[in-house]
Amino acid sequence: MQIFSMILSLLCGVALFLFGMSLMGDGLKMVAGNKLEAFLYRMTNTPIKGVALGTAVTSVIQSSSATTVMVIGFVNSGMMKLKQAIGIIMGANIGTSITGWILCLSYIQGSGGIASVFSTATISAVVAVVGIIFRMFGKRSVHKNMGNIMLGFAVLMTGMQMMSGAVSPLRENQMFINMLTMFSNPLAGILVGILFTAVLQSASATVGVLQALSVTGILTFASTFPIVLGIGVGAACPVLISAIGANKNGKRTALVYLINDLFGLIMWAVVFYSLNAVIHFTFMDQVMTPVSIALLNTVFRLVTVCILFPFINKIEKLVCWLVKDSAEELEDEADFDLLEERLLSYPALAIGQCHRAMNGMAKKVRKNVNRAMNLLNDYQQDKFDKVQRKEDLIDKYESRLGEYLVQLTKREMNTAQTRQVSLYLHTINDFERIGDHASYIAHMSNEMHENHTQFSEEAWDELNVAMEAVREVINITYGCFLNDDKEEAQRITPLGMVIGRLCDELKMHHVARMSKGGCGLEEGAVFTDLLNSFNRIASHCASAMVALLKGDEMDTDIHIHDSKIYPTDNWEYYSYLNEYNQKYDIKSKSESHIRSMEPEEVE
Repeated sequence: MQIFSMILSLLCGVALFLFGMSLMGDGLKMVAGNKLEAFLYRMTNTPIKGVALGTAVTSVIQSSSATTVMVIGFVNSGMMKLKQAIGIIMGANIGTSITGWILCLSYIQGSGGIASVFSTATISAVVAVVGIIFRMFGKRSVHKNMGNIMLGFAVLMTGMQMMSGAVSPLRENQMFINMLTMFSNPLAGILVGILFTAVLQSASATVGVLQALSVTGILTFASTFPIVLGIGVGAACPVLISAIGANKNGKRTALVYLINDLFGLIMWAVVFYSLNAVIHFTFMDQVMTPVSIALLNTVFRLVTVCILFPFINKIEKLVCWLVKDSAEELEDEADFDLLEERLLSYPALAIGQCHRAMNGMAKKVRKNVNRAMNLLNDYQQDKFDKVQRKEDLIDKYESRLGEYLVQLTKREMNTAQTRQVSLYLHTINDFERIGDHASYIAHMSNEMHENHTQFSEEAWDELNVAMEAVREVINITYGCFLNDDKEEAQRITPLGMVIGRLCDELKMHHVARMSKGGCGLEEGAVFTDLLNSFNRIASHCASAMVALLKGDEMDTDIHIHDSKIYPTDNWEYYSYLNEYNQKYDIKSKSESHIRSMEPEEVE
């Protein structure tokens, strides 16, 4: 029964730990928004700053695992680069040794001592009280979000305390104590350090156990040193667990933590025990005290970081080699690499790079629209998840390109270049809005799948005709932008007009079906929302093509960019309008059953 209670408490601690991480991370994003990325970049734009930040943060929260898990979240969300995270993780390895020194205070001044003021329980309690005050009585959303951050931190630390507390009876278990002290083989001691820390989920807790045991006088340097070596590797277990659901950069970040400690273990073990075999150190039988254990832990971690620090670039390459990117992910990153700051001094080159990156954005938008509409006819959860991931990527395109173009506006440019940059800013906004509507269509298909929403056969046929028209408008838009094809771009406005007319007609048809009982109110609302998204996608496609068609006009008003579709007076417009009216005439297709699908591999 005691074992069952211990396991249950341990799992409860894990749950609180993960919930606290989620709550704190969400609060940070809400408070800081885009400013958080800039702050982290400034604070970690050099490796030494990253090490200092990691040391400071870990010294406060007293857990290198918690610091690294937070960093994994930042890297996973794209707010921090992998190279920046490596410095923080190195600093976290140093910062976690501070706890051992704080615990020494309790041995000097008794069980209470100064350590009780700085204990995890005290800090968590104070932060929780302040957080709930902000959460309950704060009138502004920023105050409430700050309260969520503090409460998340308190829950996180409470979870870690619960995990450690669940297995705390092991500290007084004589069999467990004998296991720590009986091994004369260093390899056995290293394995004990790894396993014990993996169970306690905290390097600081394991060091605390060793300090508590050292008071009895049973620990010598020979038995303590290999356990200290194994502690770092054991502490990597919760970090690796937290990275299970992360993207590849998140997994790489977790791997950095493991590699740092694994390197330290191997290096110290090989060097130290090789020298001991020759020199025979006299201090091997020296009895350890809490202070000497804290010193040993700090020296081990500090020296390891100092040796690894010059090889941060090599570590980044190693983890990228171990966790390889797919061809699609490499393509995404290659687009962002085009936006080099040094090219801002050469506007013509910078504008060309922006166009190449926008080609990548247009491709992602085109694929996501088609992928989202595929879900209406063939819902698959993994495809839905992919739509949302690509929507985040499209948002990142808009953010990075927008920031780069705004920086470009501050440079000296001629009139044509200034106009082109302005039009590009409008175009990326159109692309981003199209991406938003694709995401909304995917969410609607998800709700339809979960709620088992079904349209009548007639409604499905009409919806598929509209989807075919939307596929054509997004495909033409992508092709025209990619090839700078102004002639083909003239098709977008009349096709958009046809899609708008078609959507209005289908809404009226659906109202008629609802009045006859053919469809319910819920189905009618979903049907209308989908048609509205189709219409807005066509509208933004036309808006994006306005920028392409007017890019060479000297009298273009660069401050006003109309996103609505307006007919033109040339004969091509009416020719295309007539063509698409016939192609997507719902009456002529009343007896056909179209199932609008596009293979994802289509470029």
